[in-house]
Amino acid sequence: MVSYSSIVNKVSDTLVRSASTMTDDHKLALKKAIAAEENENARWAMELILQNADTAAGQLSPLCDDTGIPHLVLDIGEKQSISGSLIDSIYEGVRQGLQLLPGRAMAVRGDDEERLDQSAGLDNDPAAVEPAPLLVRRTEGDVLKLHVLMLGGGPAIRGMTYRVFHQHSVEKVIDEIVARATEGTGLLGCTPSTLAIGIGRSQYEAGSLMLESLIDGNFAEQSELEREITTRVNASRTGALGLGGQTTVLATFMKIGPQRASGVRVVSIRPCCLYEPRIASVDLQG
Repeated sequence: MVSYSSIVNKVSDTLVRSASTMTDDHKLALKKAIAAEENENARWAMELILQNADTAAGQLSPLCDDTGIPHLVLDIGEKQSISGSLIDSIYEGVRQGLQLLPGRAMAVRGDDEERLDQSAGLDNDPAAVEPAPLLVRRTEGDVLKLHVLMLGGGPAIRGMTYRVFHQHSVEKVIDEIVARATEGTGLLGCTPSTLAIGIGRSQYEAGSLMLESLIDGNFAEQSELEREITTRVNASRTGALGLGGQTTVLATFMKIGPQRASGVRVVSIRPCCLYEPRIASVDLQG
């Protein structure tokens, strides 16, 4: 049994890594985009993005001023179990990680109404930024692995969850996704984006699948549908930081869950900013 303090330290370190490092496959995709980009201004912007990522990783400092809201996904194998103590240690690790990073102090104080209108001001403690509800995924074997994603506000503003009347056509669903993603990335500002998409039976399920797509996605491995979405959104030529060019989207990550017999599909889209997915994972056993 791994000690409480060990898990706290692991989670704290993982949160800092998630907010300060770009994954290797993400960097490689950005390098390929730079090499292929014909727009000089867009190429220059992506080169600076990559330089900033290298600097942040070297200093373990935030990739972006919007350090993000912690989103946690726990993979648990059939031989493992979850206890209240385990969850408490994970949340304490998040709290300490936000102070160590440090995270942006952006938690809103007050009761329900005061939090809605922000009339009670902000809490100066970075650790007051509470993580989103913990998502648990069952898996095989003796696995106990935590994924920490730091999700910023810009993509949340431009993201959307909505129903598509599929009309028994895959292309109808894809056409709707492309139209919404093109609009979202055009308004995002901090492109090139990574599109995260979940398609499920309810708003909750679609949102959860969207989050899982960021964990399981790989910039070097795109399905046929993912490549189609990426190519079609790139045809908008919004480009890096809205400067035009070929690279509005680096990749599309999409998870399609179970579907119900109905006329609609529920789709959740997050047009991630240029540094997302900001993610790091840790084995809580070792």
